[in-house]
Amino acid sequence: MAQVTRTPLAEQAADLLLARIRAGEWPLGAKIPGENTLGPQLGVGRSTVREAIRRLAGQGVLATRQGSGVFVAALDIVEDWSTSLQRADIDSVIEARIAIEVEAAALAAERRSPADLRAIMRAADERAAQCNRIEAYVDADIAFHRAIIAGAHNSILLDLFDSFTPRSRQAMIDLLRLSGEFATDADQRTHLDIVGAIADRDGRKAAILAREHLLTLKMR
Repeated sequence: MAQVTRTPLAEQAADLLLARIRAGEWPLGAKIPGENTLGPQLGVGRSTVREAIRRLAGQGVLATRQGSGVFVAALDIVEDWSTSLQRADIDSVIEARIAIEVEAAALAAERRSPADLRAIMRAADERAAQCNRIEAYVDADIAFHRAIIAGAHNSILLDLFDSFTPRSRQAMIDLLRLSGEFATDADQRTHLDIVGAIADRDGRKAAILAREHLLTLKMR
């Protein structure tokens, strides 16, 4: 089996992994071997394997699922122009989410009922539980944010969110595939902080946290 012989090692390792994917060794959706297996096969250390995986994740070829491993998300690198268009669409979606969700978080903190708060907390728990598959995680995330908007008791905001959901869902799936990570501990803490602000009826804090979270997504 071919081994890395030139530098930079991470780039060469990524090229070898991509060649094996292109050759059909791992089909779309398949889990690739772990670092301890790939390292000896490629003739590099675990840190180099991790960097190679990060490179391919950034190019849309691999997707890292926390607690599950690394999976083949595409059989080849997405062309640069297509990636740019995809990234632009994701940014537009995030900007639209900011317009809807920041105000909704503030209103939910002011208007939520005890039943609304329980629904938001249940949705947060379900979101935390969906850490193995991107699509299920995104669906749980959407349900969480919808629960907050429902707690704002503004039917127009809720209608806007619902009509926007199909496009938002696909954009978020694309974003997580491009970034190669999701369901991180930091992300979960951020969402629990938003819940806490709504529970405390602190509209200003809820809005700030919602905006900061969405802007962080935009910078990925």
